[in-house]
Amino acid sequence: MAIDSQRRLETIPKAYEPSTVEQRLYRWWEESGYFKPRPNPDRRPFVISMPPPNVTGALHLGHAITATLEDIMIRFHRMRGDPTLWVPGEDHAGIATQAVVEKQLAREGTDRHQLGREAFVERVWEWVRQYKHRIQDQHRRLGASCDWDRERFTLDDGLTRAVREVFVRLYEEGLVYRGERIINWCPRCMSSISDLEVEVVDTPGKLTYVRYPLENAEGETAQEYITVATTRPETILGDTAVAVHPSDARYQRLVGRHAILPVLGRRIPIIADAAVDPAFGTGAVKVTPAHDPTDFEIGNRHNLPRIQVIDFDARMTAAAGPYEGLDRFEARAKLVAELDRLGLLVKQEDYTIPLGHCSRCGTIVEPLISKQWFVKMTPLATPALGAVRYGQMRVVPERFTKVYTDWLENIRDWNISRQLWWGHRIPAWYCQDCGEITVAREDPTQCAACGSQNLERDPDVLDTWFSSWLWPFSTLGWPDDTPDLRAYYPTSVMETGYDIIFFWVARMAMSGIHFLGVVPFNTVYLHGLVRDEQGRKMSKSLGNVVDPIEVMDQYGTDALRFTLATSGTPGNDMKLVPERIVGNRNFANKIWNAGRFVIGQTEAVPPRVPDLAALKPYTLADRWIVSRAHRVTADVTRLVEEFQFGEAGRLLFEFFWSEYCDWYLEIAKVQLGDERLREPTAHILRSVLDSALRLLHPYMPFVTEEVWQHLYADLPADERPAPALIIAPWPAAALERIDTAAEADFGLLREIVTRIRDAKKEAGVEPGKRVPVIVAAGAKTPMLKQQATVIEQLARTEPPRVERKLAAKPEQAMALVAGSVEVYLPLAGLLDLAKEIARLDGEIDGVRRQIARSERMLGNEQFVGRAKPDVVQKERDALAAAQATLANLETRRAELGDDKPAR
Repeated sequence: MAIDSQRRLETIPKAYEPSTVEQRLYRWWEESGYFKPRPNPDRRPFVISMPPPNVTGALHLGHAITATLEDIMIRFHRMRGDPTLWVPGEDHAGIATQAVVEKQLAREGTDRHQLGREAFVERVWEWVRQYKHRIQDQHRRLGASCDWDRERFTLDDGLTRAVREVFVRLYEEGLVYRGERIINWCPRCMSSISDLEVEVVDTPGKLTYVRYPLENAEGETAQEYITVATTRPETILGDTAVAVHPSDARYQRLVGRHAILPVLGRRIPIIADAAVDPAFGTGAVKVTPAHDPTDFEIGNRHNLPRIQVIDFDARMTAAAGPYEGLDRFEARAKLVAELDRLGLLVKQEDYTIPLGHCSRCGTIVEPLISKQWFVKMTPLATPALGAVRYGQMRVVPERFTKVYTDWLENIRDWNISRQLWWGHRIPAWYCQDCGEITVAREDPTQCAACGSQNLERDPDVLDTWFSSWLWPFSTLGWPDDTPDLRAYYPTSVMETGYDIIFFWVARMAMSGIHFLGVVPFNTVYLHGLVRDEQGRKMSKSLGNVVDPIEVMDQYGTDALRFTLATSGTPGNDMKLVPERIVGNRNFANKIWNAGRFVIGQTEAVPPRVPDLAALKPYTLADRWIVSRAHRVTADVTRLVEEFQFGEAGRLLFEFFWSEYCDWYLEIAKVQLGDERLREPTAHILRSVLDSALRLLHPYMPFVTEEVWQHLYADLPADERPAPALIIAPWPAAALERIDTAAEADFGLLREIVTRIRDAKKEAGVEPGKRVPVIVAAGAKTPMLKQQATVIEQLARTEPPRVERKLAAKPEQAMALVAGSVEVYLPLAGLLDLAKEIARLDGEIDGVRRQIARSERMLGNEQFVGRAKPDVVQKERDALAAAQATLANLETRRAELGDDKPAR
């Protein structure tokens, strides 16, 4: 009977329009409470703390890939029935946010000092309130299904209390201290910054060789010199020693003598210290304890004075003598010229200098001595090392474990104070009478030491990362013992970029173990950077920055998400290729059109969507697609569990587009015309579509939800598996329903149809023109006779003639080989014999290359010995099949005459 699909299709738009779907669906999901964890005592909670983006502007592609990958995990676990919580939030981003607001003030002709601290902080809060909502809305555009009622900010009241509690506890434990040390100072931000906030850039520069006159020993008249090499001549003015390695025979006689500092004439000792690298320069180095971390330590060991010649504004101090007030680089040029004039400049060589820059503003960092607050890191790092070594926390990909452990094994104390106004103010007060420090959880009214009320609070704020390292537990209510903290800590996965494994991941591990006694997450998943299609880092200067909002406006959110999820592998950078985004927009359209087809073409069948495991396949195509659906479900589930999101997405793309749409839907069109097959075919179409939509939902939530709603639209609520796809159960793979024989047979059928189509195209035959086909099927004769109609319909041939074996090979026919099956197309008058010979020669050459590759692999003892047995056997089977194909091709080639087969 005829199928009237028009009525049902009228309710489904012909084209998928993301702009009419995405915001409507997201609002419905959020208002329905689907983003909240659904308690299930039989399932372990799955929890992610969203890496909080800085409130310094719009989200970029780095945030987009983070949101995409985390949302894939969240939606996957939610559909599996786990109590699933994704905690969103934003970071106050101390230096970065203050810098942005200061630029605004500069445009207004004022600055923070004219405003005053209190007014300036309020101005920053105004800016934050505006951009916090913007970032939240952008995350909604990305489809991030996080629990917005639990949204946190690193400067909100709860996290402020957590930060203060941690500072005070660490101070009481002796792990927070205040002291004078060499720190990284940014002269532009006018603040200290941690080692991890320094970006080291290899920069072309000069290695300057300077000779220092030696103080003559008694009775000596000949002037001697010791030559040092330096990349920073301006710091010569702060030298308080020259150092050599204790075992360097070149200088042993000079140790204990004194040199005269050029220009200033200061008398400085020549010392021996193991920190000196004899291979650098001349093997003798200048020691400037006030301007170099290594020199600072040498100075401590040898009790050297510290002379600061560069000030906090990067200008020379009075200790620099005639160069006072000059910019550091201007002083460098003038000093080198003076050394040359004095005959003390030996030479200058081109030299690549690893130059530290402030990661926030790009200014060259100056190492300076300053009194700052520090955290002793070694006692905190040791348990965090053990957590990875003993399997409590794993890093994906595993190669980053070494990066993690190397940093923790060589960790230095963390400078946590910043000379800023925006951030968590350090809870320390200085007594103006007795000089003691009071550190307290609540603002003190008197000195803890002497009782004086004459207290002055430390003006500095804490490093931004000091609040961020508490994120996994502070967002759940710590230091209070809250229900959320009990239910959802430790979290499950920390997903972030590999570039902040030190800044954040390692520190979170330390704080979680120290304050709660357990690692804050079981798994760390690291993604790479998003680069342009040429592999370049995206930057405004290159003009290659891609705005995710613009991409979503043009192609839809699902296209961007699927591209980001499938364009890379764990821990590796990815190239964002525009053509892939277009292709994945087309994939979203393919999903939509497949849904319209299935719904429209099966309307005459009662609107039931059977479970995949309950299907009863009748035909080979039925058995094949059901088997493939179960296998793909099992593979995708395993791959997502193993964090192979890209591979899982690529597998789904291939299954849905190439197998379900290009093959089964085409065969279903024929089967739906058969009264006997109509209902089972409709059930399989719906069931496999349902399963595919569920599998694809974490990647492409909007188009899948919209199609799924249409698929179930005619079913009453009590007959639907869930009111929404977002909370529908994840498909279960029934491994016993995997039909290897059906997959092999249908694979052969696909190959035959594909080869006939390709051959017709190559011979210039119109695609719709039906041609005769003869098949020598051998052992596959019964199966191919049953599938003759499929070949006829899909390859557009005349009814195929299928024989076990041919008495004679047809002449003037195109010969095709599919496995052990021979296919002939007697294209009388259409076949160009020379072209056919060339085609066969090309195919023979390709099969020979395949055989050679397999033989090389199987001849490799390492491959055979180390690879899994099933992988080795698969390669052996592929070799045997290729050898059989080659034999058939060569036989047919010989039958065509003149030339010998290509070798």
